[in-house]
Amino acid sequence: MTTTPWPYPSQTDRTHRLSADVVVLGGGIAGCMAAIAAARKGQSVILVDKGAVKRSGAGGSGCDHWESAATNPCSRVTPEELTQAMLDDNDGYNNAISHYIECREGWDRLLDIEEMGGKIRDDQDEFSGAAFRDEESKLLFAYDYRNRFTLRIWGTTFKPAMLNECRRLGVTIVERVMVTSLLTEGGQCGARCIGATGLHTRTGAFYVFTGKAIVMALSRPARIWLFSSAHPGLCEFRPLSCIGDGHAMGWRAGAEFTMMEKSVRAQFSSAGRSFPPYSTGNNHNTWYAATLIDATGREIPYADRDGNLLSRVEERYLPAKGQHYFLKGGSIEQAKYEFEGPETLPYEQLNAQGYRLPFYADLSTLPELERKAIWGFMVGQEGKTQVPVYQHFTRAGFDPTRHVLQCYGVGWTSAEFLPQERQLFGLPGGFMNDWNLMTNLPGLFVCGDALFASNCYGHAAATGSYAGRKAAAYAQSASLLSADEAQVCQERARVYAPLTADPQNGVSWKELNEAIAKAMQNYCGEIKRDELLQSGVELLSRYEREVVPEAYAANPHELTRLLEVFDILTVAQLILQSCLKRRETCPKLEFYRTDAPCGAPAPFIVIRNDNGVVRTRTVPLDYAGDLRDNYEKHNADYLSELEEKRRGTKA
Repeated sequence: MTTTPWPYPSQTDRTHRLSADVVVLGGGIAGCMAAIAAARKGQSVILVDKGAVKRSGAGGSGCDHWESAATNPCSRVTPEELTQAMLDDNDGYNNAISHYIECREGWDRLLDIEEMGGKIRDDQDEFSGAAFRDEESKLLFAYDYRNRFTLRIWGTTFKPAMLNECRRLGVTIVERVMVTSLLTEGGQCGARCIGATGLHTRTGAFYVFTGKAIVMALSRPARIWLFSSAHPGLCEFRPLSCIGDGHAMGWRAGAEFTMMEKSVRAQFSSAGRSFPPYSTGNNHNTWYAATLIDATGREIPYADRDGNLLSRVEERYLPAKGQHYFLKGGSIEQAKYEFEGPETLPYEQLNAQGYRLPFYADLSTLPELERKAIWGFMVGQEGKTQVPVYQHFTRAGFDPTRHVLQCYGVGWTSAEFLPQERQLFGLPGGFMNDWNLMTNLPGLFVCGDALFASNCYGHAAATGSYAGRKAAAYAQSASLLSADEAQVCQERARVYAPLTADPQNGVSWKELNEAIAKAMQNYCGEIKRDELLQSGVELLSRYEREVVPEAYAANPHELTRLLEVFDILTVAQLILQSCLKRRETCPKLEFYRTDAPCGAPAPFIVIRNDNGVVRTRTVPLDYAGDLRDNYEKHNADYLSELEEKRRGTKA
């Protein structure tokens, strides 16, 4: 058997050193917006990304809706109302600061992206006359057609536009480099963050980045509980490379995290258990509000917030009697309501009425523009749907005017998963932040999926821009410090160790990932108990002591994958420690203990690593204070600039 030689020259003996006022880690939606904001403030910026910025990150391939445009000219919902609904729907276990920024600045960021070249309006009049179109602004709206704060957008145009803007502003873009660690002042855990290290995923060259301010814009963790060694690319909803590197390096550096004990029963993307997201019919978010039929072709009743059956399609897009507004997709489905069930009646009720599985999504009975908005627009712009779903299905002959798509699972879900098969989905844990989106490590700002309770494209864009301008302000008065060479050398040795391991007896990245996932299913599944959790801690510690030193990589690509799994191992340990610290059952966190009752909402548990010792503190759920007052107090300069810009536009 012959082995194909590695096609890139080895540069493992080289170290590249780069410095800037602001260093942004991660070139996804949040990272690009952070880099743009910092550069517009006159700061020199380095943007580091594991992939190619044009399409990298969780939102690189597209997005079909922007649910945070509460200040757009057609909206009937205020940022305060929308943020409060998000908080109420989660009993306070949400990031009030970041989501208020999302709701307050989401429309401003859409306008920025439009100026960069992204498409946010139906300027070709493709949907002229549709109920979801505002004829004056040519904006298209989703879900709630009366209150109009969620926009349909051409998200596939956004990342290329952001990349071009970064280049125009002179941002130094470093691609194909995986960030491996954070550098701190004096190399001390918990000290000011002054830079990061990285590995080139093709040449193996080592990178040292230093900056006056650092912006963490890397993705949320993934592949903690679910992994298929046979089909690794289908294991997660997000791209394979988005696995939570930032959480791992933040934990090692002493950053604080919260809500890391939260995990939800898996919904998407485990090879062999699911299907590519939105490739199966449903009537939730991207497919909202598709008609569902049963196996006999009988239409399934559609219900409003209160369980009242709706006889006309147009009623599906309007609030119920006495309901202010509703939201589909994202962090909340609706503001608090009594009727417990999906848009259609609960399956048990449908079964009792004689409806038969399987169910199908039927677009053929929808008005033409509604059908066109779902198939070819939302299915096509959202995430990874353009190629594997829209293009492939169309080429195979799927015609939404004649054919239906099966719903695998019950209601809108795409598969049935076991209770112990969990994901960090919806509003997961992440870095703790203040009103400047800064962490407890001075100089380290955080945005997008790195934040706790992160969610959606608009949230990433708004918090990225916000963190970028706050980092720029910090950098204006901060000094540029040199990296601690002992810390750099230690990280370099850790990164390259797998290249010298025994290839005959070494463990591959897939084997280790699968072992971690099985351990987390066994010891940190749906039900929590100290004995189980402690067994998990001991097993993963054993992996760290005995398996990690034996892990082997043959080239920079395998080394990248292996370093990612090392980070997955670190995040799994962080999750276990967080679960041990949460002493009560908390349904809103989907956290259930057999050794503790369910009580009143408990505070946030904030956890950090202090040189190997786990430190915790509690923070009240309302720690953000009055949202509007605190936002305006921390953003007087931005509001002043915004007002000047509006006056200039009117003039």
